[in-house]
Amino acid sequence: MNDADVSKQIQQMVRFIRQEAEEKANEIYVSAEEEFNIEKLQLVEAEKRKIRQEYERKEKQVEVRRKIEYSMQLNASRLKVLQAQDDLVNSMRDAASKELLCVADDPSAYKKLLKGLIVQSLLRLKEPSVLLRCREIDCHLIQSILDEAKQEYAEKAKVHLPTVTIDQKVYLPPPPVDQEAHELFCSGGVVLASQDGKIVCENTLDARLDVVFRQKLPEIRKRLFGI
Repeated sequence: MNDADVSKQIQQMVRFIRQEAEEKANEIYVSAEEEFNIEKLQLVEAEKRKIRQEYERKEKQVEVRRKIEYSMQLNASRLKVLQAQDDLVNSMRDAASKELLCVADDPSAYKKLLKGLIVQSLLRLKEPSVLLRCREIDCHLIQSILDEAKQEYAEKAKVHLPTVTIDQKVYLPPPPVDQEAHELFCSGGVVLASQDGKIVCENTLDARLDVVFRQKLPEIRKRLFGI
């Protein structure tokens, strides 16, 4: 084999090796490109999942805050409604309390009322000896009806006449100087107690108003607010 044949054979081998190298390089490039694309897709999907999860988390936070805000506003509105209802009911009670102050303005009617309150108190206590407390301005009026009240009680209860002592040392609070006064006051009526003070019957107009108001409060609310 001469030099020309050797050179030609070498050239063929070089071309073959180069072709093999190029094909291998191309395979490596294609494989690397596929791996890159796969990894890139995986990274992109992973980031998308992170973004979706973060979005869902923030969306849930916003929804929770919205619900909390709505609940707070709803509660605040309910409290305002309840406060307005209470204010209206209390204003009615205040108006009734002011009306009570006028009861004693009619001596004849008030005298009859006092007698009834004393008899009722005696029937509740059913004690042979009681202490009666009233407003100082009502003391004379009480003295004028006390015997009649004791007699009526004795007839109804079928007992002997009780001993009723008017407390002339401690009186119930007087009526208010004006309707806007905030001092302790009494609109009228009496308080009777057993001699040992263990049993007390508070039969003032203010106490009776409190009792009636508590008893009728559900009915008042139903008529005013339908609840």
